[in-house]
Amino acid sequence: MARQARREVIDPEQVQIVHCIERCVRRAFLCGEDPYTGRSFQHRRGWIRERLEFLASCFAIDCLTFSIMSNHLHLVLRSRPDVVAAWSDEEVARRWLRLFPIRHSRNDDGTLAEPSGAEIATIVNNEQVLAQRRRRLSDISWWMRCTAENIARRSNAEDDVSGHFWEGRFKAQVILDEASLMACAAYVDLNPIRATIAQTLESSEYTGAKERIDDITCASEQNRQHVHDWERSRIPHNSGWMSPVEINERDDPIGADIDSSHRRSSCKGFLSISLSKYLALLDWTGRQLRDDKRGSIPAELAPILTRIGLDAPAWCDLVKRFGRLFKRAAGTSQSLCQEAARRRQAWMQAPQNPLVGPAPP
Repeated sequence: MARQARREVIDPEQVQIVHCIERCVRRAFLCGEDPYTGRSFQHRRGWIRERLEFLASCFAIDCLTFSIMSNHLHLVLRSRPDVVAAWSDEEVARRWLRLFPIRHSRNDDGTLAEPSGAEIATIVNNEQVLAQRRRRLSDISWWMRCTAENIARRSNAEDDVSGHFWEGRFKAQVILDEASLMACAAYVDLNPIRATIAQTLESSEYTGAKERIDDITCASEQNRQHVHDWERSRIPHNSGWMSPVEINERDDPIGADIDSSHRRSSCKGFLSISLSKYLALLDWTGRQLRDDKRGSIPAELAPILTRIGLDAPAWCDLVKRFGRLFKRAAGTSQSLCQEAARRRQAWMQAPQNPLVGPAPP
């Protein structure tokens, strides 16, 4: 069966959450320590992390979490066409020119100079080009392109070689509901623990969970008591470019909720649990996966799993097998049926899917 075109799966004009996986060619350790040659490329993981933060400040796309491994990259991204629609024409042009500058003049500190009025006018005064740029700024495929191409060029220049650095095209799983989103985020954040690279969340470098933990550790006691507001403030130094965890229907404003710091596109959360409970769930799950045992889940975490219809062993198995269980999309059986209909397919693969969805009335 021929694979579908990306434009039929990922629509930049819809709010979609996508789990993206980008692998190095031949799964070589081009971003880590090569066990065959002994060379270390760990610094390239820092390049990727810096690039992701830069892209978050340009695109109308929320980065929910990420994990940078030695030979592949996990990203959970949410397109925000509602955010890019709220930007002025000048803002769209300015952000696009930050990504693709016409000239490369720099400030005294080495950063690229702001685009000139004439450069902005070349986009703003062309209605067709402006509409295209606006659409691309909420396109997850363009985010991944801007990530992969930049890192490939820098790495090839460092090695004085040419050719492919990443595989031909990134893998994309559309996340369809909150249950699959919670499992996907945990799967991504726990990747270093599953791969036995790290033993704890605090030691799992280059993950979204680690950056949130570092910020909480440095936060004052008052900020820890008001985590919901703290996540949306400018205080988080490491994780302030990512989307907050908690989405609160009572406190969060309706609409785009554009972030005023310009480090990320919006202040919208993505799970109906607090950051502290999410990290507690990650910590407990990571211990089960690492120690290969099934302990009893803490009482404060049990309602979270009950809401998505899973018990503790089923949750751990779901996180452990998420990458093998779901292929082109992830969600409950009902969500997958709806997604198959949207793509004009008869069915979508998810053998032994534990996410059965809500019971019929």
